Amino acid sequence: MNIVLWVLQVFLGIYFLAIGIMHFVIPPGLPAQMSWMYDLPGWLHWVSGIAEILGGLGLILPSVTRIKPWLTPLAAVGLALVMVGAIVYHALRGEWMNITLNIINAAVLLFVAYGRWKLRPIAEK
Repeated sequence: MNIVLWVLQVFLGIYFLAIGIMHFVIPPGLPAQMSWMYDLPGWLHWVSGIAEILGGLGLILPSVTRIKPWLTPLAAVGLALVMVGAIVYHALRGEWMNITLNIINAAVLLFVAYGRWKLRPIAEK
């Protein structure tokens, strides 16, 4: 179980770090599934970008360094809440494929949170 949680933490951490950075450097020619990024208001790019960068780092760094590892499940819950916001945003736009991805992300993030809180918590230094 510990290995599964580590794989999920690292994968999701890198994923959210990349998506968070993309909020600040929106590349031209994104695939149709990500065209919503061009329509997102500037302030929402800042809020979600910062939340995703910090959340991505929070999934990995506290556990790796063993400094305040209790922050890892909190980062996972925080990112799951960001996914709830994304679900609402995409629902208003009728983007059902994105909603499916957001639901899956939120479920896996909540699994990581539960896993690091109850199943296999990381011991502090």
